[in-house]
Amino acid sequence: MPAVRTQSLDALTQGVLTGEVRSIARAITLVESRDPARLELLERLFPHTGRAFKLGITGAPGAGKSTLTYQLIPRLKARGYRVGVLAVDPTSPFSGGAILGDRIRFDDALEGVYIRSLASRGSIGGLSRGVPPAVRVLEAAGFDLVLIETVGAGQLQVDVRFVADTVVLALVPEAGDIVQAMKAGIIEIADIYVINKADREGATRMRLDLRNALELGGKPKGWNPPIILTEAIHGKGVDELVEFIEEHQQYQQQSGGWEARRLQQVEWELQSLIHDALEQHARATTRQLFSAETLQAVLHGAENPFPTLRAWSLYGSPHAVGGT
Repeated sequence: MPAVRTQSLDALTQGVLTGEVRSIARAITLVESRDPARLELLERLFPHTGRAFKLGITGAPGAGKSTLTYQLIPRLKARGYRVGVLAVDPTSPFSGGAILGDRIRFDDALEGVYIRSLASRGSIGGLSRGVPPAVRVLEAAGFDLVLIETVGAGQLQVDVRFVADTVVLALVPEAGDIVQAMKAGIIEIADIYVINKADREGATRMRLDLRNALELGGKPKGWNPPIILTEAIHGKGVDELVEFIEEHQQYQQQSGGWEARRLQQVEWELQSLIHDALEQHARATTRQLFSAETLQAVLHGAENPFPTLRAWSLYGSPHAVGGT
């Protein structure tokens, strides 16, 4: 690595470890990217990571996830946590960055809390592949609780389960028939259920139906997921939610579930990094195999790409069998 880049990484690493906000921001931008230097930065930060409690907040669009997050932050701070927030937003189709939405209201709202929006970058799991390395940056910077808010999640967007120690699922009374909802993967991943906007009609009935459905569905023995009614916009029920979050944290540590979940998180993180590397290799290989002129020929039917692809898949290189 060039000396200038090494010196830059030295300064960036030191800035993160001392909690300097600009360095944290630059480091997260780097580890979100596909710059090869991100792996060296993560290598340098690794000895200072792995200690933070990770809290996931997920749910459908309009369930009040951002409001819950906003209400949780001061309560978690009051309990002595140094809080960092990673809020995943839809990717702008124009800039490729995050569409910030109402995240802007978090800016400078609470002293000492670092809040960052991450673009989903086309991920279908409700998260961004940039979340695990961003968590490591915040851990290295001294944050001992990282709150991860997913993009508005649907049935299959369950990736938060692979990065969070405790998952809170936000629902609303008008979410529909809860028995049908139980078929959705997202409702099976929660450690704590929140029925937000509980002042609306049907909240109490939904709570009962959800409890019955969970019992019929045979949730794992041990932790009995609580179902909490909240009105997050007014702060109602949020203190109870914090109590259950800490209770689940203690349960995981005492039951041995903590290590099993952390092992799953490490595997998912490494798979994501390898997936990124393979994607880059695939793009480079495509450019190697097919020039711009060849792609035009394929588009117009003048060139058949499949002999080249077949040869490459069999031998690793079309040149081995006389390909182009």
